[in-house]
Amino acid sequence: MYVLHYAPDNASLIVRLALEELAVPYRAVLVDRAARQQDSAAFRALNPAGLIPVLETPEGPSAETGAILLWLTETHGVLAPAPGQPDRGAFLKALFFVANTLHSDLRLVFYPEQYVGDDRGMQQRLHGAVTARLQRHYRLLDDLAAAQPGYFAGSEPGVLDLYVAVTMRWAQLYARMGAGWFDGAAFPHLRAMATRLEGRASVRAAQRAEGLGETPFTAPKPCRPPEGSALG
Repeated sequence: MYVLHYAPDNASLIVRLALEELAVPYRAVLVDRAARQQDSAAFRALNPAGLIPVLETPEGPSAETGAILLWLTETHGVLAPAPGQPDRGAFLKALFFVANTLHSDLRLVFYPEQYVGDDRGMQQRLHGAVTARLQRHYRLLDDLAAAQPGYFAGSEPGVLDLYVAVTMRWAQLYARMGAGWFDGAAFPHLRAMATRLEGRASVRAAQRAEGLGETPFTAPKPCRPPEGSALG
């Protein structure tokens, strides 16, 4: 059985959704961010970087969202093109774009003080520059979703769908300087993908586990989890 070390509405949500889609047994263990449990010796033994999520596997603990997703798809042979398939390279390019570029830029918007300190003016300038860049990122992904290449935005979701939909949720909720910069209607193909996901059993399971509400991707509200907190 896998063990997912998670915090509500954190990057671990993406991994939870993938595990639910795979229908594999797993146990979720809360990392209480309000108590800074991610800095504890026990958690650092699993991931020295102190970042959530961690997935304990038969091969040992794995960290980094994109790496966990890639390992799961290769281990179980679904939710992404397999090595050797024609779409494999394009899928990897898109996955690493989301993990390394989109997700990283969102962190600048969510935690500006970690990058420019407490100066409000500098935070506002950072917000403006990065959200303009994020608009371009989502436009590229919307164009990809329009093409429905087979590993993204099709009738059956893959890990890329799950990852992008969760980032869309966060973009509408957690920007420190205001979330009005993101309008889901501006990305109709991504919005259609997110709407389809909201009908999945995997998403309903995550809704119950983390208190995500009825429309977690298309009209999200702050989570009300039965344990832990999205903040910390």
